[in-house]
Amino acid sequence: MMGIKNIVFDLGGVIIDLDREKAVRHFEQIGVTDAEALIDAYEQKGIFLEVEDGRIDAEEFRRKLSVHTGKQLSLEDVTNAWLGFVVDVPQYKLDYILSLRKMYKVYLLSNTNPILQLQWAQTPRFTAAGRPLNDYFDKLYTSYEIGVTKPDRRIFEYMIADSGMIPAETLFVDDGKSNIEVGKSFGFQTYMPVNGEDWRKPIDAILEK
Repeated sequence: MMGIKNIVFDLGGVIIDLDREKAVRHFEQIGVTDAEALIDAYEQKGIFLEVEDGRIDAEEFRRKLSVHTGKQLSLEDVTNAWLGFVVDVPQYKLDYILSLRKMYKVYLLSNTNPILQLQWAQTPRFTAAGRPLNDYFDKLYTSYEIGVTKPDRRIFEYMIADSGMIPAETLFVDDGKSNIEVGKSFGFQTYMPVNGEDWRKPIDAILEK
């Protein structure tokens, strides 16, 4: 086994504890009656997918969702609904990631959208420590900026080419089975935690091999 030089983390379900049902309820409360059919823990559908793969921006999403619900929604309404996904952002995980950066290149590869990122994650509101998500990583690779979502191979290809990482020297940590399978096909070493897991010891064990 080649020594690990890079670690790639997913965001939702790995760093952030998620609650899909709460997110569905939040969107239903602002009038998205079919939220149950549109919202997924791993890959969205309809306009929810369009904002995650970059086809539409935050303002276009707000406008389309307003049309969809038949009422004028503000960016704040939409942001608060997206934040329904978030149960907790455990600071201990972020502190651990900072400690990893002393020895490894650490990246984020996430299916996410500009609303969650620019209104929350990449602002001091993200953590109790008052530090934005980008403070914790060497680089963020987000689906809406790259224009494709996991598990599509193209988002992995983009990250590999841009970072210069060698998959065999990279640990990929993601809670999605299909994402892990694609990661393995590239030659990444992988770990698949469950939502809410404290994965520090399992990752330490992999890194110590």
